[in-house]
Amino acid sequence: MQKVTVIKGVAVPLMRQNVDTDVIIPMDKMLMGDRDGLGRFAFHAWRRRADGTHDPDFVLNQDPYRDAKILLAGANFGCGSSREPAVWAILGIGIRCVIAPSFGAIFFDNCFANALLPVVLPADRVAAFAEQAATPGAVFTVDLERCRVTAPDGDEVPFAVDRRRREALLQGLDEITLTLRREPEIAAFQAADRRRRPWVYL
Repeated sequence: MQKVTVIKGVAVPLMRQNVDTDVIIPMDKMLMGDRDGLGRFAFHAWRRRADGTHDPDFVLNQDPYRDAKILLAGANFGCGSSREPAVWAILGIGIRCVIAPSFGAIFFDNCFANALLPVVLPADRVAAFAEQAATPGAVFTVDLERCRVTAPDGDEVPFAVDRRRREALLQGLDEITLTLRREPEIAAFQAADRRRRPWVYL
């Protein structure tokens, strides 16, 4: 898994509440490419008109947000069905961090499993960031090592991340790798359990 340490770049303001996973990646698009190719379908219903052309009024189709690294969102971002490809689609358009007041629970977990950093901040803070993001050339920095978001005006805002998940992102470790790191403990448990309950291992 790709490491996440410091993410620096343009932030795109998508300040809509209750953006569900079907909006992020429609069900019929999930089977139209491999994991790395789903970015072209991200926010498909909003990014494209009925004739398939890009809608210039949608923020992700506008400069400088086409190359944004950070997404600013409204409350309950990623709600709806359990759809890991929603995270893949967001990563596919270059976003590495989503900042919102709250997230759909399953989407939140899927972010950590795929090296997309979800940052929870109060709604007024996210709204203030969105205002600054409207300024051309505004650059944000999300520092996972320090757990700080630095806005273009220099304001630093702390955020909290579960210790285990933070370390996994910093080191680029997925769930399987984290489990394998505890292989000696697992083997010791199995050996002791085999002695206690030999009939289980017949």
